Amino acid sequence: MNIVVFGAGGRAGRQAVAEARRRGHRVTAVVRDPDAHADLTEVRVVAGDVTDAVSVERAAAGHDAAISAAVDLTAPPGEFFTASSRALSTGLAKAGVDRLVVVGLASILPGASGVPLMDEPGYPNEYRSFYLGHAAGLDELRSGGLDWAYVAPAGDFDHEGTPVGGYRFAEHGDPRSRITYADLATALIDEAGTPTRHREAVSVREA
Repeated sequence: MNIVVFGAGGRAGRQAVAEARRRGHRVTAVVRDPDAHADLTEVRVVAGDVTDAVSVERAAAGHDAAISAAVDLTAPPGEFFTASSRALSTGLAKAGVDRLVVVGLASILPGASGVPLMDEPGYPNEYRSFYLGHAAGLDELRSGGLDWAYVAPAGDFDHEGTPVGGYRFAEHGDPRSRITYADLATALIDEAGTPTRHREAVSVREA
């Protein structure tokens, strides 16, 4: 496949690029500043703005699927995630790419009680504006016409752990759950190439 990865310079994006290359896919890595990512090798690296539909269309032309792990911590979360979802929906459609997999956030997905994790008692909410930004971006995806999957860790990332080489879909979010970026990347590439979840937000945990 030809896969375009937006936000390829971040931790989740890099692992998605690596997993796609490991499987023999051709990858275009989209970053804000290619000169800052000389370590992204064996892939085509291009400059792009995930909040601009024209930029998305140009980067995605000729690809079979897209992955977005993009984030801009300098921008208001609500503005960034809605703008990026809108630009991806519009730009990918114009480029003829109808499959999008987005790196999601557990906080906005249902916990064991059925309400979003961020609304469960005791859940840390110092980054609530970031959670709400993700939720707004997900709502924007739902209003578009692409075939997308929003894939989030069931809890959080294990930054130092050893990948187990697999994952499983979780019944609900769990703040105690951890998954490595590499194992999440396996889920991202699976859903990009052989989709099982369509226009659905799902959480994954280690196998």
